[in-house]
Amino acid sequence: MQQLTLPFSDLPVPVQQWKQQALAWATAENEAVAYYEPNGISYRHGSFHNLLGMRKKSTGMQGLDIATTWQELEQILEANTVAPLLGFLTYDLKNGLEQLHSQHPDQIGFPELYFFRPEIWLAWEESYVTINSFTADPVVIAREIGGMPFSACFSKNSLKTKARVPKEEYLKTVENLRQHILEGDVYEVNYCQEFYAEVVVLNPLPLFWRLNEASPTPFAGFLKLNHRYLLCASPERFLKKEGQLLVSQPIKGTIKRGTTLEQDNQQRAALAASEKERAENMMIVDLVRNDLNRVAVTGSVQVEEFFGLYPFKFVWQMISTVTGELPIKVGALEVIKAAFPMGSMTGAPKIRALELIEQYEKIKRGLYSGSLGYFMPNGDFDFNVVIRSLQYNAQTQYLSFEVGSAITYDSDPEQEYQECLLKAAAITQVLENPSFVS
Repeated sequence: MQQLTLPFSDLPVPVQQWKQQALAWATAENEAVAYYEPNGISYRHGSFHNLLGMRKKSTGMQGLDIATTWQELEQILEANTVAPLLGFLTYDLKNGLEQLHSQHPDQIGFPELYFFRPEIWLAWEESYVTINSFTADPVVIAREIGGMPFSACFSKNSLKTKARVPKEEYLKTVENLRQHILEGDVYEVNYCQEFYAEVVVLNPLPLFWRLNEASPTPFAGFLKLNHRYLLCASPERFLKKEGQLLVSQPIKGTIKRGTTLEQDNQQRAALAASEKERAENMMIVDLVRNDLNRVAVTGSVQVEEFFGLYPFKFVWQMISTVTGELPIKVGALEVIKAAFPMGSMTGAPKIRALELIEQYEKIKRGLYSGSLGYFMPNGDFDFNVVIRSLQYNAQTQYLSFEVGSAITYDSDPEQEYQECLLKAAAITQVLENPSFVS
């Protein structure tokens, strides 16, 4: 392996521009690309590492440099290597983890699980970037990135999406779910709806950077797998392992930011005082504690922070932090399987919530409410929750994003619908203004 460290002061262009050119260079020649963007956001237990990895071909030696099943992922993790392992888990892995099924159409077509060892990967630190390569001279790579053109325009036209579910049907479904809750079937269900556009021709890269600029988050990311793309602006961590420490940080509770400081403080206080939002958050925290207790050292699972309030560009979020200690003999995949899919995107009890989601939603979620993440060579890992994200299939020209909310008995259908629109705001504003440059 060859390695080159470049201080930011030695780059021919500003760091952010060089980063954009690096991602453009990676996607131009590689079938598999994964990028992780923390946006310089300070976050409890840290944000994503700033990584970019690529592989010329999306296929390879199964269990050696490519994994598409749990068994292959186990094999590849057991191999000693200096390279990270990059990839994703889709929501429908649930069907293999539990006795579940899904009959809905899959409009994007990501494999259920995919991880790859990059042939070339870049890691940004506070004042420098490191280029690591098995296949090319890092000096040549740096030169090619520096000369890579980058387009800021993702589409010639404004992109309008339409709802898969009419508003009236959405409101009726929320009432149906409230009835399930009243009958003791379930306590909480995360019900999601899709917004989509067809015959869409766009450049995913500038769209990702525009989305990232409009809504900077600590767990953002970009994924290319052949003609399929994920453009992710996630504020939520699913699960992190650092040494033997496990960290999960579910989000439940959302309110719009105020337009003035006084109004913003009022909104924050309203979220903090909301019994409904606190109840939603507490139910998912209990579920996460239960998931981690299945694998953690007995007595080690703790709620480190209850009902933390975190500001993002458009919304305040209520976030709790649950930690636990991983036993030495328990592997990384055992932990992930115990907690997946994450409680914040399913409900409680989890299995019944998953069944009701399948009953009432209209499409497969795919990578939405799945997870984008990485395993480091030392065994640590970090995974987000794929929300506030676009999925795009360039071959079928299909563009999709989903939003949802936690339905409890106290839910007001109209308020839940408006919460969905609030969560979609950053994406819809970007899609409808392709020529806007800030």
